Amino acid sequence: MTVAPIIRGSDLSRLAQLHAESFAVPWTKDALDELLATPGTFAFADEDGFIVVRSATDEAEILTLAVRPGCRRQGLGTKLVRTAAAHAHSLGSSRIFLEVAVNNLPAAELYERLGFHEVGRRKAYYAVGLGKYEDALILQSNLPLSPLGNRPVTG
Repeated sequence: MTVAPIIRGSDLSRLAQLHAESFAVPWTKDALDELLATPGTFAFADEDGFIVVRSATDEAEILTLAVRPGCRRQGLGTKLVRTAAAHAHSLGSSRIFLEVAVNNLPAAELYERLGFHEVGRRKAYYAVGLGKYEDALILQSNLPLSPLGNRPVTG
């Protein structure tokens, strides 16, 4: 399980396919390419998953984390989040945020194990079907992530 940085202009078709396997409303290759052109945005990937993060001043945000369904719960999501969080911290971020669907319990558990805590909620944030939406939890953690996880968020 080798996690490597993704460079804009690389073959993003594979990442778009992984995203389609993970989300009801997937991101396209062009959308990923455009996102990676945004200042402060970076990505890390492995054969079965990837993460995209944006870092600005002292804050970072996980924009997406996708792991092939058959490869979940094997440590790849944890490795991707830890790698991206460490990179965001090296860029000067002291906090990292993300949104996760309230019904995505496996992802919420992953983030909780890594030390993220709920700081808010976005109503009807995710489209989950025609005219159907789901709330998102806003989660935050301090950087660097604690190697032990479940570190309380302060300030």
